[in-house]
Amino acid sequence: MANSTNVNDVKNKVQGAANKAGEQAKDLASSVSERASDVAHDLGQAGRSAVSGAGHMAENATAKVGEGMKTLAQSVREYSPGSGTLGTAASTVADSLESGASYLQKEGLSGMADDLSGVIKRNPIPAVLVGIGLGFLLARVTRS
Repeated sequence: MANSTNVNDVKNKVQGAANKAGEQAKDLASSVSERASDVAHDLGQAGRSAVSGAGHMAENATAKVGEGMKTLAQSVREYSPGSGTLGTAASTVADSLESGASYLQKEGLSGMADDLSGVIKRNPIPAVLVGIGLGFLLARVTRS
């Protein structure tokens, strides 16, 4: 009988230790899970901030390109002849540069992306053909 009591005591102690170890494992897993969630959240915030910053930088660069195009249009007007075929061509180039600059400054990259997606939706077959052509050209250039 004493042997049976000792076996039961050992069995109870083992079960208690196993239960305690199980609870500690659950606590540890919960703690690790919470920490991983916090790290993932922090990384997500950092990623969103980086993307947002890159987007702002790209929009600023687009605006600067627009300003440069306007300056170039002014230079073309200033240094081109006022009349004749060359003057008319220069005026047309300057007008195109100014309208492109206004478009860039007004729309930015997001507006350009929206316009491009609209063109692709209205003309899907030519868009696919252009994509195939560009892919072919890129493949040829990168293979050389």
